[in-house]
Amino acid sequence: MPTAKQRVLVVDDERFFREAIREVLEGAGFEVVTAANGAEALEKAADEPFGVAVLDIQLPGMSGLEVLELLRQKNERLRVIILSAHTEQEIVLEALRLGACDYIAKPLHDEELVLAVRRAWQSYSEADAYARLRGRLDALDARLRELVSAAADPGASADPAALAHRLADAAAAVLGAGKTSLLLADPTSGDLRLVAAIGRDPGPEAYAPVAPGSAVAGAVFERGEAIAVADAMGEPRLAGRVSPERYDSASFMAAPVPGVERPVGVLCATDRADDTPFGPTDLALLRILAAAAGRLLAWPAPAAEPAAPEPVAEAEIAPEEGEQPLDPDAELARRVCDAVSAEVEPARIVAATLRAVAEVLGAAPVALYLVDPAADALVCEGQADGGVCADRDRLPTGRGLTGAVLATGTLVAAASPERDARFDREVDTPDGTPRPLLCVPVRFRGKGLGVLRAFLPESREPSARSGEVLCAAVSAAVRNVFLYRSLVESIEEVARARRDVKAR
Repeated sequence: MPTAKQRVLVVDDERFFREAIREVLEGAGFEVVTAANGAEALEKAADEPFGVAVLDIQLPGMSGLEVLELLRQKNERLRVIILSAHTEQEIVLEALRLGACDYIAKPLHDEELVLAVRRAWQSYSEADAYARLRGRLDALDARLRELVSAAADPGASADPAALAHRLADAAAAVLGAGKTSLLLADPTSGDLRLVAAIGRDPGPEAYAPVAPGSAVAGAVFERGEAIAVADAMGEPRLAGRVSPERYDSASFMAAPVPGVERPVGVLCATDRADDTPFGPTDLALLRILAAAAGRLLAWPAPAAEPAAPEPVAEAEIAPEEGEQPLDPDAELARRVCDAVSAEVEPARIVAATLRAVAEVLGAAPVALYLVDPAADALVCEGQADGGVCADRDRLPTGRGLTGAVLATGTLVAAASPERDARFDREVDTPDGTPRPLLCVPVRFRGKGLGVLRAFLPESREPSARSGEVLCAAVSAAVRNVFLYRSLVESIEEVARARRDVKAR
């Protein structure tokens, strides 16, 4: 049945016919707007969209043929039905050549009129859907080209978080979704973890691992089948898996991200901008994007062309011991390792490590945060502020880019972190002012222990390669801190046990 959105423009200079047509078509469920002449018809067509026009060929002033041409110029998909007398066959043929889809002879027959308008509406709907699909495919093609170009960049493999964010953003743009998310399977545990989200802040609970088979994403991941749901709460396949408070609309989609042998993640979309449910075409587009995610996130960075060796003059000598090496990342690793090997006491190890990072990167502040499970917070273990600005004492574990790094184990290297949808000013800045940010996870045996973050001056671009070096070096330093603390606790425990024995 037609819906209220199916508007029909009726143009006839005779009031009797205008009102008769309106009555018949409104009785059939169409929304009808009338005009008494060509100028009025063009004015109303400019104000609101129509899919079908019923146009009398004989109008005062501007002829029906002129109105037909101008209406079609404004909207080439508009379907125009011509009203004519039996004696106007030549004019009718000209109207059909100009793009009219049908004609009805006066006097009108109600059923013939309704059938003609319904045929025209079906034709318009198909043409409109095709045009929209072409537009979306063009947008998809453009986005995929951008993603391929970004993935082919040699730095992409060092910053997979940025590529994942681009994929989620592309899905939101192509699908008209208010929220999209990309979850990837942890290679160790197999659980799904959120690596990118577009739209409103998903909240701390979204960063919790999702076991295969649980929740919506886990079910799609386990089955390896994409789904589009018009009403999540009424969908029997998802009984008990949907949290109503997580969605603004009842319709959503999810598609597995294919790997070599089995899915490696899930791409989700919800909250359609126009509140219409997702359909088969939307699901097909989502599957294309999910397939692209599977290929691009495993994109091998092209090997750099070997640089031609610089000619070495005979008088050139090796640099003196202690001089700055040419590779700043190597210097960063060396300085952190020196701090770990030169110190034993945890506070000294942390201080020396942060000082080395600040000096090599020219960053301030540089702070190390470790997870306090009891408080569900990141607690600052130490920092080097360089006299510029102190970082925050405590941070929530599930907010902002910092929380995403902790949850996903993926570093962030962003010259303008505020452009990332996950950015939280109260978390990802030391004082509310966005700065270039390098934030890396601190991990031990696959478990996230905390994060280290360094704020660079505006003149310096955060390097994902430096972040990878920093992640490994600082994780090693923190491991030494934990081992030392464990050793001290063991010694104290033995001492207490000895005292207890003597007391007896």
